[in-house]
Amino acid sequence: MFITLEGGDGTGKSTQIALLQEWFESHGREVVRTFEPGGSEFGKEIREIVLHSRGHIEPRSEALLYAADRAHNIATNVRPALERGAVVIQDRYIDSSVAYQGAGRVLDPIEIRDLSMWATEGLVPDLTVVLDLDPEVSRERLLAEKKKFDRLESQELDFHVRVRESYLAMAAAEPDRFLVIDATLDRLEIRDRIINRIGLAE
Repeated sequence: MFITLEGGDGTGKSTQIALLQEWFESHGREVVRTFEPGGSEFGKEIREIVLHSRGHIEPRSEALLYAADRAHNIATNVRPALERGAVVIQDRYIDSSVAYQGAGRVLDPIEIRDLSMWATEGLVPDLTVVLDLDPEVSRERLLAEKKKFDRLESQELDFHVRVRESYLAMAAAEPDRFLVIDATLDRLEIRDRIINRIGLAE
């Protein structure tokens, strides 16, 4: 089973991935956790470029770098795990590129999706969970963590508003794959809602 978690920064994706891993493993399942960008050694170098490099990166170049990272991660980590029967839980996937490089950077979302579908040979998650949060609340959470913002986190508010709207539009268009959850809910309630959906998907 291939599960992806999506949403803006500071929505609690990492927390939910850890809770889901614990739940699956308590039921005897092997779990492989990965993330984008940077889920492989090759990807770590791309992550440094797209999130932490100084200066401007042309939006199409950025989109291609994310697609390159994604292609390698799927080929070397995700597909082998799925083929041996593991559960793969991934922090961000194609929908992130559609939201961030498509809506956020104002590129054609269809072209961005097609690029990633080619890069991954058409691998689509069984379930995509969107942790939905107002971008202003998200920024407050990040500020409370006192972390240094990366290139995407530091974008203006209207960028993050477009990203959120893109996620919600994708979820509305594909309700069989997406589950949207209010990220302000208690973390265990969020976990239980995801588990309930997983029970229906298996």
